[in-house]
Amino acid sequence: MTLQTEFDFTLPRGYVDQDGNLHRDGSMRLATAFDEIAPMKDPRVQANPAYLVIILLSRVITRLGTLTSLNPKMVEGLFSADLAFLQDFYRRINEYGTSRMSVGCPHCEGRFEVEVNGSGEA
Repeated sequence: MTLQTEFDFTLPRGYVDQDGNLHRDGSMRLATAFDEIAPMKDPRVQANPAYLVIILLSRVITRLGTLTSLNPKMVEGLFSADLAFLQDFYRRINEYGTSRMSVGCPHCEGRFEVEVNGSGEA
């Protein structure tokens, strides 16, 4: 069995780059201990601890559309729905090792897993 270390996602809204191009599909890798520790030295995080998520996501998102290198300024430019999605996606893949979630059917009360991709589809 191989450990999956990178997970695909689709942003609910999408990132609009400086040329007006929309980027929705991306990939995020699992975070390392260094990914979580290194931003603590950043003066922006020291001045405002809430900025930690911006730095962290810029480190672990490996691709967003055709963009293969994200920086904190780009993450700052995300719509709030996309930022919330990415925070939840980060938590899910790093805590549980999967982008799947367990759900229950309200009719038959059966339990099953669905892949959460952010596009509103399972």
